[in-house]
Amino acid sequence: MSDSNVDAIAVRDEVSQWFFDRYLPAWVGVGNGTRDLDPDFILDYWGVPLHHCMPNASVWLLDAAAVVDFLKRRHRELRARGYAYTAVPDRSIVVYHSHGAAIEVIWSRCRSTGSEIERLAVHFEAARASDGWRIVGIQAAPTSADTLRAAWPNGQKTLNRGSGVQS
Repeated sequence: MSDSNVDAIAVRDEVSQWFFDRYLPAWVGVGNGTRDLDPDFILDYWGVPLHHCMPNASVWLLDAAAVVDFLKRRHRELRARGYAYTAVPDRSIVVYHSHGAAIEVIWSRCRSTGSEIERLAVHFEAARASDGWRIVGIQAAPTSADTLRAAWPNGQKTLNRGSGVQS
């Protein structure tokens, strides 16, 4: 069944505003200590359960406490390295339908001097719930690329040979 009546541009704009104008500034502000929000703020953006996967680790965060603890550890690690802000050299939003989207970004985590702490290519799966959008899955990989196309293996080329499966 298709969601042919969805206004993809409106959904894209809504997701973009939610993610880049609300989530990112909150995440950065709490991460660098310039915003005084309880770490539970993340539950307004990250769903429970949440899957987080990197090349060296894949973890299911099954309850709110695990999600909040994950954020606290991440912020603590970055602060210890002088974290000040996140630059976004590239970004993309794909609307699947009125209740689902993907956000991809290059995160450049930086110190106040502008020197880079880390650079990640990140894919966020987002779902609209009754209380708004939530990230339900995160795939992340270290990169030196400036573009998403260059960051992902094979430049995001899709292999499509047909499945050959019949039922």
